[in-house]
Amino acid sequence: MNSSLGILWQACPGGARILRVFGDSPCPALPVQIEGFPVVEIGPYCFAQNQRSQSADARFWSVDGRGPAAYPHPIAGDFVQGVTLPAGVRALHNAAFYNCRKLEWLCAGSALESVGSDLFTNCRALDRFILDAAPDAPTGLKKLVAAVSADIGAVFAPGGAVQAKVFYPEYFEFLDENTPAHIFNHSIEGEGYRYRQCFDGSVLRFAEYDAAFPQACVGESEKTLCRIALDRLCTPFALLPEAQGIYSAYLAAHAASAAAPLIARRDTESLQLVLKLADEESRRQIALACSQSGWSEGAALTLGSQRPRRQKTYDFDDL
Repeated sequence: MNSSLGILWQACPGGARILRVFGDSPCPALPVQIEGFPVVEIGPYCFAQNQRSQSADARFWSVDGRGPAAYPHPIAGDFVQGVTLPAGVRALHNAAFYNCRKLEWLCAGSALESVGSDLFTNCRALDRFILDAAPDAPTGLKKLVAAVSADIGAVFAPGGAVQAKVFYPEYFEFLDENTPAHIFNHSIEGEGYRYRQCFDGSVLRFAEYDAAFPQACVGESEKTLCRIALDRLCTPFALLPEAQGIYSAYLAAHAASAAAPLIARRDTESLQLVLKLADEESRRQIALACSQSGWSEGAALTLGSQRPRRQKTYDFDDL
């Protein structure tokens, strides 16, 4: 938890609801409890730049005991980059992160049960949810990814140790009108919707998630497919041998494309995995890309992964 946070809050069933957060950190870690009440809800428009009038029963609390005058700046709107929720948060109310255009990540525990509408509207930079929970534990991930139709990643990192990563591609929903009959047909484009259904209740079903990959290969981009395969191979939680083979074969056939984002973010660990699958021509392309981007470490790593040529041997019968 940040040492300098001011909180506007109110009592709610089961604990405290945070209404507004004040401070100077763009990545606040919210308190587990306030005045003895466990924090269980994040209120409507909590991190939105423009907020509606507050309830009459709202109270102010701060970590260091100072009053509202010491915390004039709300952590809201474009200032917000990431938020760590207390493990006990059960509900995120409507538009809690409305127009937080620079919000990149949200960390939540396993207690999340309910999310409101317009939760991440215009959160264009949002690219991952971090779950402080085991990959096979019930979480609120299904509800979170359902609130985002754009590309979004999920990381299971209980206690900060990454155990699994998955990626949910973008999808689109359309209502097509049959003009003469005035009937609307609901259609969905993109495999992201299918991936978002791979849950048993609130538990992610990894086998079902992996089984969606062959169908995704029909319509999703090479970049998206490389991301899905790489995340699963780098963190192979509950990864069955058949799925591992399919992912490995795809990356082997698209190694240079898979390496491109890894080179951009200087990810040596993931690059090593790709290099193990890449053929000689792909490794040559990857080494060139590393060199062109000025990443000497990556270029050296790639060149060092070249399989040594087998030396020709002779015996006296060849003479």
